[in-house]
Amino acid sequence: MTTGFYRAGAANAARIVGRLARGIPVLAVCLVCGTEVAASPPGPAAATRVSQTQRLMGVPWMITVHAPSEAVGDAAITAGFAEVARLEQILSDYDPQSELSRLSAAAPTAAPKHVSDDLWRVLERAVEIRDATDGAFDPTVGPLTSLWRQARRSGRLPLAGKLAAAREAVGRETLRLAPDTRGVVLTQPAMRLDLGGIGMGYAVDRAVEVLNRHGITSAMVDASGDIAVTAAPPGTSGWRIAVAPLQPPGNGTVPGDAGEHLLLTHAAVTTSGDAFQAVEIDGRRYSHIVDPRTGLGVAGPAAVTVVAPDCTTADALATAASVLGPERAAPVIAGLSGCAARFVRQGDGQTYVSQTPRWPSQAPQSPR
Repeated sequence: MTTGFYRAGAANAARIVGRLARGIPVLAVCLVCGTEVAASPPGPAAATRVSQTQRLMGVPWMITVHAPSEAVGDAAITAGFAEVARLEQILSDYDPQSELSRLSAAAPTAAPKHVSDDLWRVLERAVEIRDATDGAFDPTVGPLTSLWRQARRSGRLPLAGKLAAAREAVGRETLRLAPDTRGVVLTQPAMRLDLGGIGMGYAVDRAVEVLNRHGITSAMVDASGDIAVTAAPPGTSGWRIAVAPLQPPGNGTVPGDAGEHLLLTHAAVTTSGDAFQAVEIDGRRYSHIVDPRTGLGVAGPAAVTVVAPDCTTADALATAASVLGPERAAPVIAGLSGCAARFVRQGDGQTYVSQTPRWPSQAPQSPR
């Protein structure tokens, strides 16, 4: 039995952008997210299914809970959304007044600059993922991201001189953390930190924590494809989540891919790829995801879905794996506790699908 069918990664290209917007109807969110929601079957335990949507961090968020009453569920969801809105003011790289933007504007810093607990946790985890992926994920990639956004709008590759200048402000040596003081050192001028590949996952995890504090044991938080779930809904084996196709609906989805799904509890899943944000320049298809080594978008079509114990990790690993490609990313992900990945890519007129060990079957499970 299942509670519904949710799509992981349907709009995952949109990251920490925009300002807090008014909530929109459930039907509209379902269409945007590629989500089909079925009513929960009656379970052995008395619980009320409550679901709300709100636009946060530039994308639709949906929180679904099973609660003792509608009032309890509404209160928990409201608190979860409030936590995400609070984190947006810290982690956004679009808002010039966010803590992250103000930190970037201070570069280069003469001494470690103290940051809030939330920004510290995200940066600390970002550096861990950076080191584990040999720089394929890099929180200092902001200058290159800005150039690539301009390239996507203009349809022209960045000029070599501008790329070279941007690379001077990107890389392992440009960002140093001082754990004793929770301070951050930015060593180069024109630095711009970009947490778009990890911040939304972190916000999902914090929203789950808020729901837990409100006594909610069965919940799903879906930030347009960055998804975390807790215990299975009453009368079910787990949360049924569709794996996003290589191409958006109606644009030649990969045969058989639309029917792929996971059945998860106490886990997170996210997909990165170019299905929804791609550009063709000089006859080549590029993703919105920037390779820190080249400053250009990752070549496509390709997509990677990552399952991990938490959404912070799943979010960052999906970005890094898109940069690394299946051959280099697979052993990295296989070596991380509780993580697994599925890769889909096209080339020479063929579709190639591979997955790492521990990729969950349709049986309910948490990755171990």
